[in-house]
Amino acid sequence: MPGITRYTTMSRRGLLHTAGGLGLAAGALRGAPALAQSRAITVIADQSNAETRAIFAEIAAAYEADTGVSVTVNNMDHEAHKTAIRSYLAASPPDVCFWFSGNRMRAFVERGLFDDISDLFERENYYDVLGTSTETVSVGDRQFGLPLGGTLWGLFYRKDVFAEQGMTPPADWDGLLATCEQARGAGLTPMTLGTKELWPAAGWFDHLNLRINGLDRHMALMRGEMSYLDPSLQPVFDHWQDLIEREIFTPNHTSYSWQQAASFFVRKQSAMFVLGNFMTRAFPAEEKDQLAFVPFPRIGPETRRYEEFSVNSVHIPARAQNKDVAREFLAYFYRPENLGRFLRPDGNVPPRHDIPVPDDPMMRSLVEALRNADGTAQFYDRDTDPDMAQVGLRSFQEFMVAPDRRDTILERMEAARKRVFRA
Repeated sequence: MPGITRYTTMSRRGLLHTAGGLGLAAGALRGAPALAQSRAITVIADQSNAETRAIFAEIAAAYEADTGVSVTVNNMDHEAHKTAIRSYLAASPPDVCFWFSGNRMRAFVERGLFDDISDLFERENYYDVLGTSTETVSVGDRQFGLPLGGTLWGLFYRKDVFAEQGMTPPADWDGLLATCEQARGAGLTPMTLGTKELWPAAGWFDHLNLRINGLDRHMALMRGEMSYLDPSLQPVFDHWQDLIEREIFTPNHTSYSWQQAASFFVRKQSAMFVLGNFMTRAFPAEEKDQLAFVPFPRIGPETRRYEEFSVNSVHIPARAQNKDVAREFLAYFYRPENLGRFLRPDGNVPPRHDIPVPDDPMMRSLVEALRNADGTAQFYDRDTDPDMAQVGLRSFQEFMVAPDRRDTILERMEAARKRVFRA
């Protein structure tokens, strides 16, 4: 029914049933004139925020009104979507789907399941407006998706606590050590941490490795091209162990999720927190003006700055029935005014440089840090193979509890790398 966006919330089973039906319908249309096929597209999304879903439906409806193309949006539960996509991309793909960039996208590219949309990048001049964010959806020199809003990682602190204690946010390693000592002297836990869910520990490994060894060597490690026993990793673990032995982290951090650990930070019992900007959701609205962000401190003489920027993305499946209209819809959705509206409810950092920055000091700090970055990684469990990530995340948590086991831990990770990447 052209002119009305159909927006449904579906279970995995319901989605696969419907996708199968759509596939049969599309198959029946293959013999129909091309013009008829171009009047409808299907989108599979996984938006959990009701406001975000509503805005996307409005954008789709506006596109329908402008073009007459019918848009059906099937919204799935986020976790169920992670499983269902493996089936529907191969069996009955939609014309557009949401996913994750980086290694998770690469896995589907290598199986021939995502379409190369480098032509759309060229036509819409995305290379200029995206800058380093282009890397998040690239395999080689080709692009296979559009980066959506992202989570930028770095060091968060409370302005009121720092002002009360006369502390300044650290810009380098010596500054970090000095600020930790100052915080401890004020009766604060220097650094907030909760590793019950494992992955927060990986944020520390990623930042230290990016600062000490740079982006190229970090990504070589993520791709399994470099040994975990390589001597260049020893300074990374030396710096990390120094912090552990100085006891700067939340005691018994393995017992706390990041949200539980955040409560110590919110209640002014700890001074700093290295996490993604999603942590702002744990902060009371009436106190958010006290929250501030700086990039992770520099280490050594390296002047290039590489940051962690975890980016979701949107794609055209390789077996989509209506790729031309899917490209037109993505170009419409990706206009600065539309993408900016879509990203705002979740507070995600926009990847486009031409989206106006909201009048929010925190968002301005995040956008400035991203624009000044020389390159970005996604996050350990997004950048490396899922099986390697499982071993790595457990190993990083273990190292933070028992750094004296470093050699055993690294040997275990290296054995996993050889098995996973067949190195």
